[in-house]
Amino acid sequence: FTLENGSGHPHLYMIGNDAIGLGAIAAGSRFMSAYPITPASEIMEYMIANLPKVDGTVVQTEDEIAAATMAIGANYAGVRGFTASAGPGLSLMMESIGLSGMTETPLVIINTQRGGPSTGLPTKQEQSDLLQMIYGTHGDIPKIVVAPTDAEDAFYLTMEAFNLAEEYQCPVILLSDLQLSLGKQTVKTLDYNKIDIRRGEIIQSDIERAEDDKAYFKRYALTASGVSPRPIPGVKGGIHHVTGVEHNEEGKPSEAPMNRQNQMEKRMRKTESLVINNPVLLNEHDDKADILYIGFISTKGAIGEGAERLERQGVKVNTMHIRQLHPFPKDIVQQAINKASKVIVAEHNYQGQLSSILKMNTQVNDKLVNQTKYDGKPFLPYEIEEKGLEIAKELKELV
Repeated sequence: FTLENGSGHPHLYMIGNDAIGLGAIAAGSRFMSAYPITPASEIMEYMIANLPKVDGTVVQTEDEIAAATMAIGANYAGVRGFTASAGPGLSLMMESIGLSGMTETPLVIINTQRGGPSTGLPTKQEQSDLLQMIYGTHGDIPKIVVAPTDAEDAFYLTMEAFNLAEEYQCPVILLSDLQLSLGKQTVKTLDYNKIDIRRGEIIQSDIERAEDDKAYFKRYALTASGVSPRPIPGVKGGIHHVTGVEHNEEGKPSEAPMNRQNQMEKRMRKTESLVINNPVLLNEHDDKADILYIGFISTKGAIGEGAERLERQGVKVNTMHIRQLHPFPKDIVQQAINKASKVIVAEHNYQGQLSSILKMNTQVNDKLVNQTKYDGKPFLPYEIEEKGLEIAKELKELV
């Protein structure tokens, strides 16, 4: 604990990885499987030190493939299990993410991004995994990608990731980056009254069925929501088959065209209209802003301070930090875009990956300005200020 600004109010002093670990425990997770990798290792170390205190277990696996599949197995058994890694490890987990999606088994994965590709910059800042996290898995599966904005948010959003995984029975990726994961931050005392564990359609008690009913349980029943009842192993009357190949409602392998179409549509409609609470963090001061500054994860601080500097110089600036990256909250983002003359997206990658997601989901057109940084260093407020002044000058020249 530390005291904030001499106020006498206790605050926590922690790194983002500690907040993620604490959030996982608060969410009821009792199993973690992982392989050490920078900058995710501190999550594993935190769980090793603290998970046994609540009768949980951490397993250091032989590789990230085993880590992901073991976490899937834990969730299949009814335990809230998860794994954490960084870019190279996530590349190895891609097939397992597909397995989670096809078998509709909850899975929470923490990706603490670092410089890539390959071994890249293990100890430097980057945000270049976004497109891989959304589109990397072969085939079509429902998937949820969320991103906290600071250490405090990491605690609460990690809890929500576990809820989403079980409610929608699909893989959920919590996207962090090196600066958030390892940067020390002062955090307000966490509100444990906000802990809310939602387990969705899980069945943990025996299912009443006729004595002569020997049919398999319809684990993958075609439902309007796309979410099917999920009995855990050992529940009487809940026996069903689980496989990574296409299957019918009982889980038995089937390549029948109509079955394939029905099951694919069932899976994909689960997340079609998903919008989490506060999918964006929006500071909207002006209905007719000069600039809307957009970022995600650790750029929040630099963008916020840079925007304040611009405001003091007469530039009207709104800011948005995106917490739900997939499915993309396009309507909310579009409303903010409509209120600005220019949209600057600040992100740590070469290609402008977040900008690409914006262009795919919104009508941003010629408003979009990329501000990319990929030298391994975090954005600084003066860089946001300088880019904003450059764009503001261009707007004045157009008038």
